[in-house]
Amino acid sequence: MSSLVMRISKEGFPIVFDLLEMEFERQVTNLVAKGYPGIARMTESAFRKQLEPLKDKAASLPPWTNETELPEGYAPFALVVKSEWVDSSRAIQLVERQKKAGFSVMDEQDMCRFKPIDGIALPAGVAYLLADIDTGRQTLNVTPNDALPRLLAQGRSPLTLEEGIALVTHFPELLKKNNGFSLLGSRCGDRRVTALWISQGKPKLGWCWAGNPHTWLGSASCLERIGTDSVANEKNLEGSFKVCSHNS
Repeated sequence: MSSLVMRISKEGFPIVFDLLEMEFERQVTNLVAKGYPGIARMTESAFRKQLEPLKDKAASLPPWTNETELPEGYAPFALVVKSEWVDSSRAIQLVERQKKAGFSVMDEQDMCRFKPIDGIALPAGVAYLLADIDTGRQTLNVTPNDALPRLLAQGRSPLTLEEGIALVTHFPELLKKNNGFSLLGSRCGDRRVTALWISQGKPKLGWCWAGNPHTWLGSASCLERIGTDSVANEKNLEGSFKVCSHNS
């Protein structure tokens, strides 16, 4: 299977599209439309130039076409911009689902306390790709403490706070009333795990206790993280996650 598809122009000429490249361009344009270049204090052209090296990485991902029936709660890849360019407190406000903006019950200082857990190696640079993303329908009503070993056994890596926001920035429809998702890849040393869900019809970034299950909350994960020069695939995370001694 190939991600290349052919369409016939009005003049009758065949036109070949690479849907992975088109999806990458859609995501870059989405960030531009939300004002990311200005927030990062750069021009649009400079912003696009910084992200351009990731385009070939996106195009080299496993084939995907719009004719393929994607599993529910799945995205082939998402472009992540680190908080060095756009901090999470601003980024969540730029998320839009059904014409309603995202919000958070956490302030900027609290968000900054959540760092990638031991074993997650983020690619170098200020932007990278998440590949093969799942919002965790199979972990609904499973505590974050119990969900993490399941993900690791499948060779997958939990999403961080920044990555969760990036996912719903590009795919807001993946956030559903009956399927919000925890972001197990970021912790701050206490019992909390950040999560995204729908509240009053709006995308909400908040937190839940690591030891509590919720029927409407799964745990999001990816297969790999891809930078311009390397791939970070966290298959050696098992045993490295430090669960706090206080469990709810």
